[in-house]
Amino acid sequence: MTEPVNLNRFRKDKARAEKKARADENAVKFGRTKAQKDLDRARAEKADRDLDGKKRE
Repeated sequence: MTEPVNLNRFRKDKARAEKKARADENAVKFGRTKAQKDLDRARAEKADRDLDGKKRE
């Protein structure tokens, strides 16, 4: 005979695996590297500095 299977554990493990797979897909689709985030941040700061430099008083 085979060993009995806990169906609740099986169901939860399956849901956990599906959630992990979905998270991995989203990380690939929407994730950005630290270098990309730093570059965007630097560009935004430079744009702010340039705009401040062109303000009238």
